[in-house]
Amino acid sequence: MIRINLVDDEALIRTGLAALINAEDDMEVTGQAADGADVPDLVRRTRPDLILMDVRMPGLDGIQATEHLHRTLTTPPRVIVVTTFDNDDYVWGALRAGATGFLLKRTPPEDILAALRLVHRGDTLLFPTALRAMAATRPAAPTPAARAVATLTERESQTLTLMAQGLTNAEIADHLVLGIQTIKTHVSHILTKLGVRDRTQAVIAAYDAGLIRPATPR
Repeated sequence: MIRINLVDDEALIRTGLAALINAEDDMEVTGQAADGADVPDLVRRTRPDLILMDVRMPGLDGIQATEHLHRTLTTPPRVIVVTTFDNDDYVWGALRAGATGFLLKRTPPEDILAALRLVHRGDTLLFPTALRAMAATRPAAPTPAARAVATLTERESQTLTLMAQGLTNAEIADHLVLGIQTIKTHVSHILTKLGVRDRTQAVIAAYDAGLIRPATPR
C-alpha cells in the first residue's frame, strides 16, 4: 500500500485528491495538512511514502518544508510538488531542495495516479522541456551537488546530459552504444558522486554547474 500525505492550504483540493487516491486499491491518504509548518509532525505520525505538496502556501511554503525534511531525516519521503504554473519560480526552488518532481494542478486524475505509482517505484517525474525553460531564467548555483559535477568522468557527463533530455537507460545505452548494465552503473556512480537521491536532482545539479545549457536542443 502506498502511503500518501497531502499538504495544501486549499481544503477543496485536498478533499478532491483524497477521494481520488482513496478510491484506489494500492494507495491511501494517511494524513493531511494546510501548512508546510505542520509537515514534520505529520510525517513523524503517519510515516508516508510520498507527499503531494503545494509549492505555494501562505505559511511555510513547499520549498522550506522540503528543505526541512531533507535536512532532518535520513530517509525522507519522496516529495512531489504541485503548482498552478509550469514555469513557477517556486518549483525550481523545491527541486533544488530535494523534491522528486512536480505536477500541475490541472493534471488529469489518471495522470496523477500514474505519477504517484511511478515515483513510488523509485522513478522520477522528469519533464525536460519544462526544466530547460525554468533553467533558462535562473543563474547557476554553486551547490555541493553542482560543484561535484566536475568530478564526473567524460562518460558519466555524457550520460547525465542524456538523462537531462529525458532518455531512459535503454535509450542512453543505444545512443552511446553501450550495454544497459553499464549505463545503470554510470547512473549509480553519478548519483553517488553528486550526493543526490534521484535523476531529477542530478539534472538540477547539471544545470546549476553549467554542464547543460538551457538552450541545448532536445
